[in-house]
Amino acid sequence: MRFQTYPFEKLNNLLKDITPSKDYTPITLTIGEPQFDTPEFIQQELCNTSSLLKKYPKTAGEETLKDSMLNFITKRFNLELKKTQIVPTFGTREVLFNFPQFYLHDKPNPTMAYTNPFYQIYEGAGIASNAKTIYINLTKENNFKPVIEEEKLKDADLVILNFPNNPTSSVLSLDELKTWVNLALKYNFVLLNDECYSEIYLDKKTPSLLEASIDAGNDEFKNILVINSISKRSSAPGLRSGFIAGDENILKDYAVYRTYVGCASPLPLQYAAAKAWDDEEHVNKSREIYRQNFETAKEILSINPPKATFYIWLEVKDALEFTKTMYEKYNLKLLPGEFLSRDDNGLNPGKDYIRIALVETPEKTKEALQRIKKGLDEWK
Repeated sequence: MRFQTYPFEKLNNLLKDITPSKDYTPITLTIGEPQFDTPEFIQQELCNTSSLLKKYPKTAGEETLKDSMLNFITKRFNLELKKTQIVPTFGTREVLFNFPQFYLHDKPNPTMAYTNPFYQIYEGAGIASNAKTIYINLTKENNFKPVIEEEKLKDADLVILNFPNNPTSSVLSLDELKTWVNLALKYNFVLLNDECYSEIYLDKKTPSLLEASIDAGNDEFKNILVINSISKRSSAPGLRSGFIAGDENILKDYAVYRTYVGCASPLPLQYAAAKAWDDEEHVNKSREIYRQNFETAKEILSINPPKATFYIWLEVKDALEFTKTMYEKYNLKLLPGEFLSRDDNGLNPGKDYIRIALVETPEKTKEALQRIKKGLDEWK
């Protein structure tokens, strides 16, 4: 198997021969990792349960954790799921990598479709599954929303969407998600939406594919799955707490498969994560910070803030050179969009874009955005 290096390694290689300006303190806006302390009550629960490290955790997860996840889904999306319709996972990166391998294993000519640009683990899963790839290109012309090409998608076994989207920040309405549900049922492919940014919305809550499935009359979530995580929601990526939920017929066999993978979450992490899933107040505080950051971006860069995520997908001519210049002159690291996408018949939808992760404090974010504005003015 041949995997491409991760975007951040490509960035390091791009910048390796550049000495950044000493006139500025270094700022990095490349990785989607909230730079705020994990809330104290979550940390305290981790300490309180540390004695449980002496015990092996169950792959299926503790009932306390599963209950908290189900409560989150009920409160957030007004859905009542059965316990057979959810599987706790060790974050979501591992499930995004191993679920396609599990599901596509017995397919004679596996075909996988996913949005482009993308979270690179989708590509890795396709390679590990020896699957043919169909790119669903997100471009300015289609408003960074997935265009349905039925002639291509009818042969897909697994389709991965990612809305709210990383890196473009686009969102899909309930009706748009419903259209995809109907397509999954029509052509009998599994549709998985990566919803890890669902809780980082600015004003209006974003819908879940599970809601769209019910709206489409697919109450049992046939062929429908979603994943979610507290990494962004609770500023706690180190807790590695996520879930996959939806079609219980698929999840039953996947849960058995997971007993062989060896990715059970340590018990203290599960109990701390349960506290995080149960609480909404700390998330409201984080959203306010992101809202403030986007208001600053609107003021400085004259952009319209997105509806969700903490990313700015900024169009910049010759993004690779712009990235190098911003590092050299302003000691600021940004991520070129083409590191997050692939060429598809001569089109690379990430080319001439940079992804800016507004994950810092408002003060540091303002400083970074002012540097970007200077760089853009000079670039023109």
